[in-house]
Amino acid sequence: MRSSHKAAIVGSLFAVVTAIPVAQAADWSDTSIGYRYGTEFTEPGIDEDVQKHILSLTHASGYSLGQNFFNLDILQSDSSDPTTFGGDTGATEAYLAYRHQLHYGGVFDEPLSFGPVGDMALTTGFDLNTKNTDYSPRKRLLLVGPTLKFDLPRGFLDVSLFYAHEWNHCGLDFCGPDHDVEFDPYAQLNIVWGVPFDAGAIPLKFQGFYNYNTEKGKDAAGDDTDDEQLLRTSLMLDVGKLAWNESNQLLAGVGYEMWRNKFGNAEGPGLDTDAATFNLEWHF
Repeated sequence: MRSSHKAAIVGSLFAVVTAIPVAQAADWSDTSIGYRYGTEFTEPGIDEDVQKHILSLTHASGYSLGQNFFNLDILQSDSSDPTTFGGDTGATEAYLAYRHQLHYGGVFDEPLSFGPVGDMALTTGFDLNTKNTDYSPRKRLLLVGPTLKFDLPRGFLDVSLFYAHEWNHCGLDFCGPDHDVEFDPYAQLNIVWGVPFDAGAIPLKFQGFYNYNTEKGKDAAGDDTDDEQLLRTSLMLDVGKLAWNESNQLLAGVGYEMWRNKFGNAEGPGLDTDAATFNLEWHF
């Protein structure tokens, strides 16, 4: 792996994050560095499981009108998922997701609540990725849609329905002369949760997200895409609370990733993932 190429991947996405304007001072914020490890990940076109080390930088903050969230994952594969440089070096991927919620209650001074829903929001956002494989993906995804914010005693549960439009790049020979693809717009159901609870004297947190994407027309090869599902969840022990009485500082636990028809692909190996993970988070 060329270190300069890794630095370019990380640097380009950090530039996007730092370019996001901060409209108002944050009322609250939570920033964390995380680590995930698993040996049963998959990639389209690869017959065997892929081992990955994943570093993440996550930030969430709220202000008077709503809240911001971004997450940057740096994913390092083993040699089962090789780079474009050949040999036995695994690929490096960077994936950035950003979301902004404009709360009804923040704009109109009174939340739009009904039943179990505590407020509603308009969510906008984007995803970016790049990976140094022969496929050379450069995902660009824009999202917009309503979010139901459920009223929980502790933690949060958000359910959103997004209008999504995605562009990508394909570096392979069968992908056409310009190697770029614009997918048809599609719908995404997005569910995100983070719920702390106590099992006796043990402080725990159940967290994760689920995406369901409808099909998005033709892919770069001209084949039909299929509906896609991604579930990523974890059960975390609040180690800091147990060890030195600091809540939500150091968390450790186990996770699970379920991915069906990865990237909307309908046929071929490596499309379905069932991967257990070991997870760590340090919040500051």
